[in-house]
Formats: sequence, C-alpha cells, structure tokens
Amino acid sequence: MKAIRAWLLVFVVGLVLSGVTAFPLLTETRVLAGVLHAVPAPGPLVAWIDRVHEGLTVTGERYPFIAYGTDWLAFAHLVIAIAFWGPWRDPVRNVWVIHWGMVCCAGIVPLALIAGPIRGLPPWWTLIDISFGVFGIVPLIMVHRLTKRLPYAAPETAIVDRRRVGVTAES
Repeated sequence: MKAIRAWLLVFVVGLVLSGVTAFPLLTETRVLAGVLHAVPAPGPLVAWIDRVHEGLTVTGERYPFIAYGTDWLAFAHLVIAIAFWGPWRDPVRNVWVIHWGMVCCAGIVPLALIAGPIRGLPPWWTLIDISFGVFGIVPLIMVHRLTKRLPYAAPETAIVDRRRVGVTAES
C-alpha cells in the first residue's frame, strides 16, 4: 500500500505542479527568457521562448480574456489530481481511475502530434509535450501492477472489497 501511495503521490504532484504553473505564464516566460539570455542556451530554444513570451504579452494587453482558457487548464489539472483521492484510499475499488489516467496519458501523444504542427509548435517542443504522457503513465503503470496484487494479499494488510474477492464473514 505504501508503494502505491508513493507512486500516486508522484503522479499527483506532477499534475498539481503542471496545473499551478499554468496560471502565471506571462511571468514564467519573462523569467525564463531572461535566464536563457543570460546563460549559454540553444538559439532555437531562446527564439521560441522569446516568441511565446511576446505572444502572451501582446495577447494579454489586447485580449486579456484569452488567458481565462489557461486558467481553466490549470483548474482542470487540479481537479484531475483530486480524482486520484479514490485510488489513494482504496486502489482496488478505484482501479478504474488508474485506467482512465493511463488512457489520458496515452491520449497526449496523438493530441501533441496533431495539434502541435497545426498550431505551429516546433517539432522538438511537441516531443516535450509528448513526454508528459510518457512520464505520466509510468507511475500509473506501477500503481496498476501493485493494485492487481492487492486482492491476493493477506486480508489484514490490504484494503479490498471482500465481496469482490469472495471473502465472507464465515471465512
């Protein structure tokens, strides 16, 4: 159970961090651009971050309501993180949440491969986006594997739905 919770914590922390960092995008890109200009950094990366910062700045000045979309993105990450409270409490009963999370992680790959080029993102940035799904699915695979073992663990050490595994009060 401790290993399951540790892997879930890794996943949830990742969701929360990616969520809260979607709120201050303008500040983050300004700081990142400043750092990249101060250190040796690949030219295409510096140019891309400068372009993103400029896009956020101009959009924020002329159309500040567009940032509301990233506020909802951030909120969605936080709400999704809350969904993993179920597996934290009872992974066997809530394994469907783990399955759903794995499907979502897998869905990042086609989304990035389709939407990235349509939106004009550099191919290397699309790979960064894909990495969220690839790295995100790892803790969920571990949780799934560990959860599959739980119904067979000793009843006093596992949280299981006794009706599902055929344990009755008489046994």
